[in-house]
Amino acid sequence: MGNSKKLLRTVLLLAVAAGIIYFVVKKISAGKKDEAGSGGKGKTNKTLLADAYVVKNSVLDQTIEASGTLQSNEEIQIQPEVNGRITGLFFKEGANVAKGTLLVKLYDADLKATLQKLELQQQLYKTTLERQENLLKINGISRQDVDVTRNQVEAAAADMEFTRTQIQKTEIRAPFNGRLGLRNVSEGAIVTPATVIATLQQIDPLKIDFAIPEKYRNTVHLTDPVGFKVAGDTLNYKGSIYAIDPKIDLSTRTVKLRAIVPNNGRLFPGSFARVTIYLKDNPNAIMIPSQAIIPGTRDKTVLVMDHGKVKYVTVETGTRTEDNVQITSGLEIGDTVVTTGILQLKEGMPVKFNKVQ
Repeated sequence: MGNSKKLLRTVLLLAVAAGIIYFVVKKISAGKKDEAGSGGKGKTNKTLLADAYVVKNSVLDQTIEASGTLQSNEEIQIQPEVNGRITGLFFKEGANVAKGTLLVKLYDADLKATLQKLELQQQLYKTTLERQENLLKINGISRQDVDVTRNQVEAAAADMEFTRTQIQKTEIRAPFNGRLGLRNVSEGAIVTPATVIATLQQIDPLKIDFAIPEKYRNTVHLTDPVGFKVAGDTLNYKGSIYAIDPKIDLSTRTVKLRAIVPNNGRLFPGSFARVTIYLKDNPNAIMIPSQAIIPGTRDKTVLVMDHGKVKYVTVETGTRTEDNVQITSGLEIGDTVVTTGILQLKEGMPVKFNKVQ
């Protein structure tokens, strides 16, 4: 009886073991089939779906964006030419003044006294000269004495002119029409040529200075129109280019330009401006979507279809718009450029297109 129970137990254990082994083997076989199946699909699914753009001619309304700064048309610091004490300030801060207006007067009583003394001396020399010339007619005096006196008359005249010039330096007048800034001194102050009394600026019209990349140096010309906006103002202002720097800046590789703009009183020198330069329209420009450009450390590239496979093509870009970029070299009309899935594609991979523009 005991032997039969042991035999039955052994049979049951063998049956359970056989079932487990069968289940494990079946699971392994199923996994290998799945692996083989997925591997087969990977080998046959190398062709990716992407969108593309067919290169064609486009009308390009060419503009260049740049950052600029508004400048006064004319601007000076009002400073005296000589040392002195201010005896009169004849301007109001922030006021408009005309050319030639007297702004500041320095003490000049000593110079006027010197001028009066010279005038009296000259008058004496002239009287002496008249007498000597009469004596010379009757040979009562030598010609040398007459020449000495005549020289004294002329020297006195030169001294008087010099003194008048020194008196003029005590008067500071506006060299052009403009608007005065804030005053830095008061009447009675002792000033030197280094003292800045105020500033004078001509703010109508204004200048605007800006720079563009050197690749546009041959596309911008004198009298080309420009538009700009300033912070805190929604108006669009317009002007025209009147000067182009003949040298390219070595540090920034840009060309400096200057435009003249009328001022309606809302613009102020020193303001930052976002400038737009309007160029002539290009009816045969090559434009592609900007997402098709692959930036590199040196060059820019795009993926172009070649007999059903992609290849990298180096391009040069020009003007950018909100969605597109101009291609100046590297592409031709009719080329098909890949615009999506660029990161997943490599040289020589086949591509099928989901959407072609």
